[in-house]
Amino acid sequence: MHFKKISILSLVSVLVLSSCSSKKEEEKTVYENTKFSKSTENTVHLTEKQVQSVGITTTSIQNRNMEKLVRLNGKAEIAPSHISSVSSIMGGHIKAINVINGSHFSKGQVLAVVEDPQFIQLQQDYLVTKAQLEAARLNFNRQKDLNTSKASSDKTMQAAQADYATLNATLKGLEEKLRIIGINAKGLTTGNIRSRINIYAPFSGFVSKILVNNGQYINPADTLFELINPAGLLLELKVFENDVNDIKAGQEILVYNNQDPEVKSSARIISVAPSIETGGSATAVARLSSVNTAFIKGMYINAEVNISSRYTQGLPNEAVVAFENKNYVFEDLGKSNYKLIPVVTGIADDQFTEIIKADYLKDKKIVQKGAYSLLMMLKNKAE
Repeated sequence: MHFKKISILSLVSVLVLSSCSSKKEEEKTVYENTKFSKSTENTVHLTEKQVQSVGITTTSIQNRNMEKLVRLNGKAEIAPSHISSVSSIMGGHIKAINVINGSHFSKGQVLAVVEDPQFIQLQQDYLVTKAQLEAARLNFNRQKDLNTSKASSDKTMQAAQADYATLNATLKGLEEKLRIIGINAKGLTTGNIRSRINIYAPFSGFVSKILVNNGQYINPADTLFELINPAGLLLELKVFENDVNDIKAGQEILVYNNQDPEVKSSARIISVAPSIETGGSATAVARLSSVNTAFIKGMYINAEVNISSRYTQGLPNEAVVAFENKNYVFEDLGKSNYKLIPVVTGIADDQFTEIIKADYLKDKKIVQKGAYSLLMMLKNKAE
Protein backbone atom coordinates (compact mmCIF):
# COMPACT_ATOMS: atom_id res chain seq x y z
CA MET A 1 0.00 0.00 0.00
CA HIS A 2 2.81 2.37 0.82
CA PHE A 3 4.41 1.71 -2.56
CA LYS A 4 1.15 2.43 -4.35
CA LYS A 5 0.77 5.76 -2.56
CA ILE A 6 4.26 6.82 -3.57
CA SER A 7 3.58 5.81 -7.16
CA ILE A 8 0.34 7.73 -7.29
CA LEU A 9 1.98 10.82 -5.78
CA SER A 10 4.84 10.57 -8.25
CA LEU A 11 2.45 10.29 -11.16
CA VAL A 12 0.49 13.34 -10.03
CA SER A 13 3.72 15.33 -9.65
CA VAL A 14 4.85 14.40 -13.14
CA LEU A 15 1.50 15.40 -14.61
CA VAL A 16 1.53 18.74 -12.77
CA LEU A 17 5.10 19.50 -13.85
CA SER A 18 4.32 18.48 -17.40
CA SER A 19 1.24 20.70 -17.42
CA CYS A 20 3.21 23.70 -16.12
CA SER A 21 5.99 23.12 -18.61
CA SER A 22 3.48 22.83 -21.44
CA LYS A 23 1.74 26.03 -20.34
CA LYS A 24 5.03 27.95 -20.22
CA GLU A 25 5.96 26.64 -23.66
CA GLU A 26 2.55 27.70 -25.01
CA GLU A 27 2.90 31.19 -23.51
CA LYS A 28 6.36 31.50 -25.04
CA THR A 29 5.05 30.45 -28.44
CA VAL A 30 2.18 32.94 -28.30
CA TYR A 31 4.58 35.73 -27.32
CA GLU A 32 6.94 34.92 -30.14
CA ASN A 33 4.12 34.73 -32.68
CA THR A 34 2.65 38.11 -31.87
CA LYS A 35 5.87 40.15 -31.78
CA PHE A 36 9.12 40.15 -33.69
CA SER A 37 10.96 40.28 -30.36
CA LYS A 38 14.30 38.73 -31.27
CA SER A 39 16.73 39.30 -34.06
CA THR A 40 16.20 35.76 -35.34
CA GLU A 41 12.49 36.48 -35.70
CA ASN A 42 13.25 39.52 -37.88
CA THR A 43 15.06 37.47 -40.50
CA VAL A 44 13.96 35.16 -43.26
CA HIS A 45 16.09 32.54 -44.95
CA LEU A 46 15.12 31.35 -48.41
CA THR A 47 16.17 28.31 -50.32
CA GLU A 48 17.68 28.77 -53.74
CA LYS A 49 14.41 27.62 -55.27
CA GLN A 50 12.43 30.18 -53.22
CA VAL A 51 14.77 32.99 -54.27
CA GLN A 52 14.20 32.13 -57.91
CA SER A 53 10.44 31.81 -57.40
CA VAL A 54 10.08 35.18 -55.65
CA GLY A 55 12.40 36.87 -58.14
CA ILE A 56 14.09 39.09 -55.57
CA THR A 57 15.88 42.23 -56.75
CA THR A 58 17.68 44.79 -54.61
CA THR A 59 18.15 48.53 -54.57
CA SER A 60 19.67 51.14 -52.27
CA ILE A 61 18.68 54.41 -50.68
CA GLN A 62 18.56 57.18 -53.31
CA ASN A 63 18.71 60.97 -53.27
CA ARG A 64 16.08 62.70 -55.39
CA ASN A 65 13.58 65.54 -55.65
CA MET A 66 10.19 64.37 -54.43
CA GLU A 67 6.74 65.90 -54.32
CA LYS A 68 3.74 64.98 -52.25
CA LEU A 69 0.86 64.37 -54.63
CA VAL A 70 -2.74 64.61 -53.39
CA ARG A 71 -5.48 63.27 -55.64
CA LEU A 72 -8.97 64.75 -55.45
CA ASN A 73 -12.23 64.10 -57.24
CA GLY A 74 -15.50 65.93 -57.63
CA LYS A 75 -17.89 67.50 -60.13
CA ALA A 76 -17.96 70.46 -62.45
CA GLU A 77 -20.61 73.04 -61.59
CA ILE A 78 -21.56 76.52 -62.78
CA ALA A 79 -21.48 79.52 -60.44
CA PRO A 80 -25.02 80.93 -59.98
CA SER A 81 -23.75 84.29 -61.22
CA HIS A 82 -23.05 82.69 -64.61
CA ILE A 83 -26.46 81.04 -65.10
CA SER A 84 -28.85 83.50 -66.75
CA SER A 85 -32.59 83.40 -67.30
CA VAL A 86 -33.64 85.26 -70.45
CA SER A 87 -37.08 86.83 -70.79
CA SER A 88 -38.78 89.44 -72.96
CA ILE A 89 -39.24 92.95 -71.57
CA MET A 90 -42.70 93.05 -73.13
CA GLY A 91 -45.22 90.31 -73.78
CA GLY A 92 -46.02 88.83 -77.17
CA HIS A 93 -46.18 85.70 -79.31
CA ILE A 94 -43.09 83.58 -80.04
CA LYS A 95 -42.57 83.65 -83.82
CA ALA A 96 -39.16 81.93 -84.04
CA ILE A 97 -36.70 79.98 -81.85
CA ASN A 98 -33.20 79.83 -83.32
CA VAL A 99 -31.41 77.52 -80.83
CA ILE A 100 -31.82 74.05 -79.36
CA ASN A 101 -30.93 72.58 -75.98
CA GLY A 102 -27.17 72.31 -75.55
CA SER A 103 -26.32 74.43 -78.57
CA HIS A 104 -23.56 77.02 -78.48
CA PHE A 105 -24.37 80.66 -79.16
CA SER A 106 -22.36 83.86 -79.52
CA LYS A 107 -22.90 87.19 -77.83
CA GLY A 108 -25.45 89.23 -79.78
CA GLN A 109 -26.91 86.22 -81.60
CA VAL A 110 -30.70 86.24 -82.10
CA LEU A 111 -32.14 83.52 -79.86
CA ALA A 112 -35.84 84.11 -80.55
CA VAL A 113 -38.30 86.49 -82.24
CA VAL A 114 -41.37 87.91 -80.46
CA GLU A 115 -44.29 89.67 -82.17
CA ASP A 116 -47.01 91.95 -80.74
CA PRO A 117 -49.00 95.08 -81.80
CA GLN A 118 -47.75 96.94 -78.73
CA PHE A 119 -44.31 97.15 -80.36
CA ILE A 120 -45.92 99.10 -83.21
CA GLN A 121 -47.71 101.36 -80.75
CA LEU A 122 -44.49 102.10 -78.87
CA GLN A 123 -42.72 103.14 -82.06
CA GLN A 124 -45.69 105.28 -83.10
CA ASP A 125 -45.70 106.99 -79.73
CA TYR A 126 -42.02 107.75 -80.10
CA LEU A 127 -42.36 109.26 -83.59
CA VAL A 128 -45.43 111.32 -82.61
CA THR A 129 -43.73 112.61 -79.47
CA LYS A 130 -40.61 113.41 -81.47
CA ALA A 131 -42.68 115.53 -83.88
CA GLN A 132 -44.51 117.22 -81.01
CA LEU A 133 -41.21 117.97 -79.31
CA GLU A 134 -39.90 119.73 -82.40
CA ALA A 135 -43.06 121.86 -82.55
CA ALA A 136 -42.76 122.61 -78.83
CA ARG A 137 -39.13 123.61 -79.27
CA LEU A 138 -40.04 126.09 -82.04
CA ASN A 139 -42.90 127.51 -79.97
CA PHE A 140 -40.69 127.87 -76.91
CA ASN A 141 -38.02 129.73 -78.90
CA ARG A 142 -40.68 132.03 -80.40
CA GLN A 143 -42.17 132.78 -77.00
CA LYS A 144 -38.72 133.60 -75.65
CA ASP A 145 -38.19 136.12 -78.44
CA LEU A 146 -41.63 137.64 -77.89
CA ASN A 147 -41.08 137.84 -74.16
CA THR A 148 -37.79 139.63 -74.68
CA SER A 149 -39.58 142.34 -76.66
CA LYS A 150 -42.45 142.30 -74.14
CA ALA A 151 -44.85 141.12 -76.85
CA SER A 152 -45.64 138.01 -74.81
CA SER A 153 -46.23 137.53 -71.11
CA ASP A 154 -43.93 135.58 -68.82
CA LYS A 155 -46.76 133.15 -68.15
CA THR A 156 -47.12 132.26 -71.82
CA MET A 157 -43.37 131.75 -72.18
CA GLN A 158 -43.24 129.56 -69.06
CA ALA A 159 -46.11 127.41 -70.36
CA ALA A 160 -44.25 126.90 -73.65
CA GLN A 161 -41.11 125.99 -71.73
CA ALA A 162 -43.04 123.47 -69.60
CA ASP A 163 -44.57 121.84 -72.68
CA TYR A 164 -41.15 121.49 -74.25
CA ALA A 165 -39.60 119.99 -71.09
CA THR A 166 -42.50 117.54 -70.67
CA LEU A 167 -42.32 116.30 -74.24
CA ASN A 168 -38.52 116.04 -74.06
CA ALA A 169 -38.78 113.82 -70.95
CA THR A 170 -41.47 111.71 -72.60
CA LEU A 171 -39.31 111.25 -75.69
CA LYS A 172 -36.28 110.21 -73.63
CA GLY A 173 -38.40 107.62 -71.81
CA LEU A 174 -39.77 106.18 -75.05
CA GLU A 175 -36.28 106.12 -76.52
CA GLU A 176 -35.04 104.07 -73.54
CA LYS A 177 -37.97 101.64 -73.81
CA LEU A 178 -37.16 101.08 -77.47
CA ARG A 179 -33.50 100.52 -76.61
CA ILE A 180 -34.41 97.86 -74.05
CA ILE A 181 -36.43 95.88 -76.61
CA GLY A 182 -33.67 96.16 -79.19
CA ILE A 183 -34.93 98.98 -81.43
CA ASN A 184 -32.59 101.85 -82.26
CA ALA A 185 -34.74 104.95 -81.85
CA LYS A 186 -32.25 107.20 -83.62
CA GLY A 187 -32.78 105.34 -86.88
CA LEU A 188 -36.55 104.92 -86.50
CA THR A 189 -38.77 106.46 -89.18
CA THR A 190 -42.34 105.97 -90.32
CA GLY A 191 -40.97 103.70 -93.03
CA ASN A 192 -39.34 101.08 -90.80
CA ILE A 193 -41.84 100.53 -87.99
CA ARG A 194 -41.96 96.80 -87.19
CA SER A 195 -44.16 94.45 -85.21
CA ARG A 196 -41.40 92.05 -84.13
CA ILE A 197 -38.44 92.29 -81.79
CA ASN A 198 -35.41 90.05 -81.41
CA ILE A 199 -34.24 88.40 -78.19
CA TYR A 200 -30.42 88.65 -78.24
CA ALA A 201 -27.83 86.54 -76.39
CA PRO A 202 -26.18 88.65 -73.65
CA PHE A 203 -22.92 86.65 -73.79
CA SER A 204 -21.35 83.64 -75.51
CA GLY A 205 -22.22 80.28 -74.01
CA PHE A 206 -24.56 77.29 -74.11
CA VAL A 207 -28.30 76.80 -73.92
CA SER A 208 -29.23 74.87 -70.80
CA LYS A 209 -33.04 74.98 -71.10
CA ILE A 210 -35.68 76.15 -73.59
CA LEU A 211 -38.95 76.87 -71.81
CA VAL A 212 -41.16 78.10 -74.69
CA ASN A 213 -42.36 76.98 -78.12
CA ASN A 214 -43.40 78.66 -81.34
CA GLY A 215 -46.76 80.43 -81.19
CA GLN A 216 -46.82 80.58 -77.40
CA TYR A 217 -47.88 83.86 -75.81
CA ILE A 218 -45.40 85.03 -73.20
CA ASN A 219 -45.63 87.59 -70.44
CA PRO A 220 -42.73 89.79 -69.32
CA ALA A 221 -42.25 87.59 -66.24
CA ASP A 222 -41.91 84.37 -68.27
CA THR A 223 -38.46 82.81 -68.71
CA LEU A 224 -37.72 81.86 -72.31
CA PHE A 225 -34.24 80.35 -71.96
CA GLU A 226 -31.74 79.35 -69.31
CA LEU A 227 -28.23 80.14 -70.53
CA ILE A 228 -24.84 79.06 -69.20
CA ASN A 229 -21.71 81.17 -69.39
CA PRO A 230 -18.79 78.68 -69.40
CA ALA A 231 -16.54 81.33 -67.85
CA GLY A 232 -18.37 80.54 -64.59
CA LEU A 233 -17.40 76.85 -64.53
CA LEU A 234 -16.29 75.81 -61.04
CA LEU A 235 -14.76 72.52 -59.91
CA GLU A 236 -16.11 71.31 -56.57
CA LEU A 237 -13.56 68.85 -55.18
CA LYS A 238 -13.74 66.55 -52.16
CA VAL A 239 -10.77 66.81 -49.80
CA PHE A 240 -10.39 63.98 -47.29
CA GLU A 241 -9.78 64.91 -43.69
CA ASN A 242 -6.12 63.84 -43.61
CA ASP A 243 -5.37 66.11 -46.60
CA VAL A 244 -7.33 69.19 -45.51
CA ASN A 245 -4.33 70.98 -43.99
CA ASP A 246 -2.38 70.56 -47.25
CA ILE A 247 -5.00 72.14 -49.53
CA LYS A 248 -5.11 75.94 -49.61
CA ALA A 249 -6.59 78.69 -51.75
CA GLY A 250 -4.22 79.85 -54.47
CA GLN A 251 -2.67 76.43 -55.18
CA GLU A 252 -2.18 75.42 -58.81
CA ILE A 253 -3.68 72.03 -59.69
CA LEU A 254 -4.08 69.78 -62.73
CA VAL A 255 -7.56 68.51 -63.62
CA TYR A 256 -8.86 65.95 -66.08
CA ASN A 257 -12.03 64.03 -66.85
CA ASN A 258 -12.52 60.28 -66.96
CA GLN A 259 -13.10 60.27 -70.72
CA ASP A 260 -9.62 61.64 -71.48
CA PRO A 261 -7.36 61.22 -68.42
CA GLU A 262 -4.16 61.86 -70.36
CA VAL A 263 -5.19 65.44 -71.20
CA LYS A 264 -4.76 67.62 -68.12
CA SER A 265 -5.74 71.27 -67.73
CA SER A 266 -4.46 73.78 -65.21
CA ALA A 267 -6.71 75.28 -62.56
CA ARG A 268 -6.40 77.20 -59.31
CA ILE A 269 -8.06 76.55 -55.95
CA ILE A 270 -10.08 79.63 -54.99
CA SER A 271 -11.63 78.49 -51.69
CA VAL A 272 -11.66 75.66 -49.15
CA ALA A 273 -14.67 75.12 -46.89
CA PRO A 274 -13.62 75.43 -43.22
CA SER A 275 -15.66 72.40 -42.13
CA ILE A 276 -15.67 68.63 -42.47
CA GLU A 277 -18.87 67.14 -43.86
CA THR A 278 -20.60 63.98 -42.65
CA GLY A 279 -18.68 61.79 -45.09
CA GLY A 280 -15.34 62.88 -43.64
CA SER A 281 -14.36 65.35 -46.34
CA ALA A 282 -14.28 69.09 -46.97
CA THR A 283 -15.06 70.89 -50.22
CA ALA A 284 -12.46 72.81 -52.20
CA VAL A 285 -13.54 74.97 -55.14
CA ALA A 286 -11.24 75.52 -58.12
CA ARG A 287 -11.50 77.52 -61.34
CA LEU A 288 -9.92 76.62 -64.69
CA SER A 289 -7.11 78.91 -65.82
CA SER A 290 -8.88 79.32 -69.18
CA VAL A 291 -12.26 78.37 -70.62
CA ASN A 292 -12.25 74.72 -71.67
CA THR A 293 -15.31 73.24 -73.36
CA ALA A 294 -14.14 69.72 -72.49
CA PHE A 295 -15.53 70.32 -68.99
CA ILE A 296 -19.29 70.73 -68.68
CA LYS A 297 -21.77 71.14 -65.84
CA GLY A 298 -22.33 67.90 -63.90
CA MET A 299 -19.24 66.10 -65.24
CA TYR A 300 -17.16 64.03 -62.80
CA ILE A 301 -13.58 65.26 -62.70
CA ASN A 302 -10.26 64.36 -61.04
CA ALA A 303 -7.49 66.62 -59.81
CA GLU A 304 -3.85 66.34 -58.76
CA VAL A 305 -2.21 68.72 -56.29
CA ASN A 306 1.56 68.85 -55.76
CA ILE A 307 1.83 69.86 -52.13
CA SER A 308 5.57 70.13 -51.56
CA SER A 309 8.88 69.51 -53.28
CA ARG A 310 12.19 68.78 -51.60
CA TYR A 311 15.50 67.04 -52.15
CA THR A 312 15.43 63.99 -49.93
CA GLN A 313 16.21 60.28 -49.62
CA GLY A 314 13.85 57.54 -50.68
CA LEU A 315 13.25 54.06 -52.00
CA PRO A 316 11.04 52.61 -54.74
CA ASN A 317 7.48 52.14 -53.48
CA GLU A 318 7.56 48.34 -53.78
CA ALA A 319 10.56 48.20 -51.41
CA VAL A 320 8.47 49.60 -48.53
CA VAL A 321 5.94 47.26 -46.91
CA ALA A 322 3.37 47.94 -44.20
CA PHE A 323 2.43 45.70 -41.28
CA GLU A 324 0.16 46.63 -38.36
CA ASN A 325 0.24 50.36 -39.26
CA LYS A 326 4.04 50.46 -39.41
CA ASN A 327 6.41 50.54 -42.37
CA TYR A 328 9.38 48.27 -43.00
CA VAL A 329 12.06 47.38 -45.53
CA PHE A 330 14.11 44.20 -45.91
CA GLU A 331 17.91 44.27 -45.90
CA ASP A 332 19.70 41.65 -48.00
CA LEU A 333 22.24 40.13 -45.58
CA GLY A 334 23.66 37.79 -48.17
CA LYS A 335 23.43 34.02 -48.55
CA SER A 336 19.64 34.30 -49.04
CA ASN A 337 19.10 35.87 -45.61
CA TYR A 338 16.87 38.94 -45.30
CA LYS A 339 16.31 41.16 -42.27
CA LEU A 340 13.20 43.24 -41.50
CA ILE A 341 14.04 46.87 -40.62
CA PRO A 342 11.46 49.44 -39.41
CA VAL A 343 11.44 52.79 -41.23
CA VAL A 344 9.64 56.11 -40.93
CA THR A 345 8.20 57.30 -44.23
CA GLY A 346 7.43 60.80 -45.48
CA ILE A 347 5.95 62.01 -48.75
CA ALA A 348 5.37 59.63 -51.65
CA ASP A 349 4.76 59.92 -55.36
CA ASP A 350 3.92 57.41 -58.09
CA GLN A 351 7.34 55.74 -57.89
CA PHE A 352 9.19 56.55 -54.67
CA THR A 353 8.60 56.87 -50.94
CA GLU A 354 10.62 59.22 -48.77
CA ILE A 355 12.52 57.61 -45.86
CA ILE A 356 13.00 59.95 -42.89
CA LYS A 357 16.53 59.99 -41.41
CA ALA A 358 17.67 57.30 -43.81
CA ASP A 359 21.42 57.50 -43.12
CA TYR A 360 21.33 54.17 -41.28
CA LEU A 361 20.30 52.52 -44.53
CA LYS A 362 23.27 53.90 -46.43
CA ASP A 363 25.39 51.21 -48.11
CA LYS A 364 22.76 48.57 -47.30
CA LYS A 365 21.25 46.40 -50.01
CA ILE A 366 17.48 46.79 -49.75
CA VAL A 367 15.05 44.31 -51.28
CA GLN A 368 12.91 45.93 -53.98
CA LYS A 369 11.00 43.24 -55.85
CA GLY A 370 9.81 40.53 -53.47
CA ALA A 371 9.62 42.61 -50.29
CA TYR A 372 5.94 41.82 -49.79
CA SER A 373 6.55 38.09 -50.31
CA LEU A 374 9.26 38.20 -47.63
CA LEU A 375 6.84 39.93 -45.25
CA MET A 376 4.26 37.17 -45.76
CA MET A 377 6.91 34.49 -45.17
CA LEU A 378 8.04 36.22 -41.98
CA LYS A 379 4.45 36.52 -40.80
CA ASN A 380 3.82 32.83 -41.46
CA LYS A 381 7.03 31.97 -39.66
CA ALA A 382 5.84 33.89 -36.60
CA GLU A 383 2.51 32.11 -36.67
